[in-house]
Amino acid sequence: MNLPPRRQQGLTLISLVFILGLIGFFVLLTLKIVPIYLDHGKVKSALTALKETPDLQSKRESEIRDSLTKRFNINYVYDVKPEDIKVVRHGDYVKVDVEYETVVKLIGNLSALAEFHDSFEVGQK
Repeated sequence: MNLPPRRQQGLTLISLVFILGLIGFFVLLTLKIVPIYLDHGKVKSALTALKETPDLQSKRESEIRDSLTKRFNINYVYDVKPEDIKVVRHGDYVKVDVEYETVVKLIGNLSALAEFHDSFEVGQK
């Protein structure tokens, strides 16, 4: 027995386009933002590797900065500039501080900004 439909059921073309647009926007957002965090993971691993360097406390500031810059170049990290790396030395105490930001264009004049701040300390103050 067929009953006449009392109201329309299902998606209209407009609602389908709207849903596909939302899905597309979130896919675009994911494709633009995930690489930023992957690069940040590379920065953290470079800092960890530098921290585990056995003779780090005997190196000069320029040597530490060059070593970190080389690690960034090997891992293809281009968001961290040399002026974003700060090295503080006092005797056996070494503090390396990396603070940088990344801006990614999303659509038109819409951009996403991510700020990162990582540091480590070795030795006694």
